Amino acid sequence: MDIVKPGLAFIYTGLLYPVLTLLSCSFSSKATKRLFNEASKKTYDMVIVPGVPFENNTWSRTMKGRVYWSKFLYDHGIAKNIMFSGSAVYSPYYESMIMALYAAAIGIPKENIFTETKAEHSTENLYYSYKKAKKLGYQTIALASDPFQTKSLRRFARKKLSPDIALIPMVVDTLKLIEPTMTDPAIDYQQAFDKNFVPLPKRENFWKRLRGTFGHNIDKHAYD
Repeated sequence: MDIVKPGLAFIYTGLLYPVLTLLSCSFSSKATKRLFNEASKKTYDMVIVPGVPFENNTWSRTMKGRVYWSKFLYDHGIAKNIMFSGSAVYSPYYESMIMALYAAAIGIPKENIFTETKAEHSTENLYYSYKKAKKLGYQTIALASDPFQTKSLRRFARKKLSPDIALIPMVVDTLKLIEPTMTDPAIDYQQAFDKNFVPLPKRENFWKRLRGTFGHNIDKHAYD
């Protein structure tokens, strides 16, 4: 969910896929495929997908990539359920709810789609979704996102939550293969509108937001 300035983190090839310019901050293509191959041997009760801001009344390339990656995991029996995570942080729409609407529109059954609406940073996406999934009774849990975000959350996942959380970074080559089948469905995005929205930068100063990025603002009693 944390916003990274264009050019510093991602470049895009083709229509959709984030590829990092700073490879040291991302899983390599080889490591990504290795992690996917390891994860794809199992089926997970819940796969967590971090949110992306919804702006200009349409989904971004990054959001589209994450939603379609979650559908791929569901269609191939790797994910039984998907939990999208994200509050209304930089635009007045709950990121998780927007992604859930798109996920349903492209064919993931609604009964297998869950949302977590408290998170305002990537670390919170993972923490709150993990806690909510556990409270709901799900046992095997994985994180699915682009290679950069997946790697950036690996240490946090292992140290703060559980070493059993699987990592399933997007495989760009796989997304390229399914790109011709991708659509841009219309959704009723007003369902995800937050009428009390105040942008995060107006609620928190820079230093508090920075602490949030590293997971220091987490409500540890959420979803108890």
